[in-house]
Amino acid sequence: MAAVGQDLYFATIGELNQMLTSRQISAVELARAFSKRMEQLGPRYNALALPLSQEAYRQAKQVDQDIKRGRLRGPLQGIPYGVKDLLAFAGQPTTWGARPYAGQVFNYNAAVIDRLAHVGAVLTAKLAMIELAGGGGYRYASASLTGPGLNPWDRTRWTGGSSSGSAAAVAAGLATFAIGSETSGSIVTPASYCGVTALRPTYGLVSRYGAMALSWTLDKLGPFAHSAEDCGLVLQVIAGGDQRDPGSAGKSFYYTPQYARPVKDLRIGYAAPDFAPPAFAAALDVWKETGVQLVETRLPDFPYGSVLSTILNGEMGSIFEPLIASGKVDELEDAPQIAGLKASLEVAAKDYLKAMRIRRLIQQEISKLYGDVDVLLAPGRPGPATKTDEPLDRSSGRAGRPASGGLRSMIQAGNLAGLPALVLPCGFVDNLPVAVQLMGVPFSENTLFALGREFQKRTDWHKRRPPGV
Repeated sequence: MAAVGQDLYFATIGELNQMLTSRQISAVELARAFSKRMEQLGPRYNALALPLSQEAYRQAKQVDQDIKRGRLRGPLQGIPYGVKDLLAFAGQPTTWGARPYAGQVFNYNAAVIDRLAHVGAVLTAKLAMIELAGGGGYRYASASLTGPGLNPWDRTRWTGGSSSGSAAAVAAGLATFAIGSETSGSIVTPASYCGVTALRPTYGLVSRYGAMALSWTLDKLGPFAHSAEDCGLVLQVIAGGDQRDPGSAGKSFYYTPQYARPVKDLRIGYAAPDFAPPAFAAALDVWKETGVQLVETRLPDFPYGSVLSTILNGEMGSIFEPLIASGKVDELEDAPQIAGLKASLEVAAKDYLKAMRIRRLIQQEISKLYGDVDVLLAPGRPGPATKTDEPLDRSSGRAGRPASGGLRSMIQAGNLAGLPALVLPCGFVDNLPVAVQLMGVPFSENTLFALGREFQKRTDWHKRRPPGV
């Protein structure tokens, strides 16, 4: 077996692909190394929901046979990865992070798992998540079947939710990439808190077939990885139309950032108050060095939070009505979440429809905003990770938010409009990572990746590793 050093666990997809195709390491050796590390360190961060080492070895053996015979299937062939435990994997438990579903088993795979298997990616584990992806709202990081997500940078701090295990696994080098989901911040937040790169794709670009539904018109699946380049390579595989997902856009994606417009021709909209804290100010200086055109702007004035909450609650109440009616909702870990799920049954049709009409206005006005800029730039989160024992409605991680102005509602606005966002680590505050997010128009992922690659050529924040891993 090839010597395994720490660098292996933080290698990019391209680096591992080169090692595999040149026979420096076998897929089985790689699967064994990552599976062992996942099983040893995953529980340390409450990141592991279900180890799949035997399945990983089986997949890896097939990869080795294919490589030996010259059957190369692309850069993800043989690459170890994990998925958030809201994705179905045939014959294995899919708990949705919640006690009432601890014994749930499906007889089919989620679409993204099948797409990744087709190119030879090796699934090593299912990863922890906030119960029901946070449906109903939760007050404590402990709202999970596996316990609070513990941040690899400081285990007294939270990973962020709801894709807690996906972010922690990549940050700690337990998986080369991971699949998470976002309805309103569940990719952007944990990526920002854990110092990893991640993408929330355009709504409908990635099939959600086989994924737990929280909100039919808001849910999206996307990758966590070590770089913008890696996110692009993963998206190329998992994107594509799927008639089994009613929200599918029916579009494919090809990772071709080299054909994106030159960075110097792009206009990036930002709000100065967002970049007053030193770490974010330094990130803004890097963007200035790239030659992009920086334009001060602001989001249209809408009640983004309440509109999103009404839509989410209305759809969630319909989805989880059987759980609530059965009384099993009381088995969840977080009392405020239980109350929120029960209250979701009371959302009136008139309120839901009004929120959907306002949502359409939001989409129209944001589209007009993109007439003046190509991309919007803001902090991923306004500060570093919260403490695990701190109520999330009054946490220190929200400190540093500007008193006025800023693109403070970009997560809610972007999800309501179905827009893609790329999260890029940009520095540290109190020895904890912080990040920026770039948000583009629908299906502009290649532009985001081109900008992300340019930023990461000039910085090494995405290469930093948590202490002790």
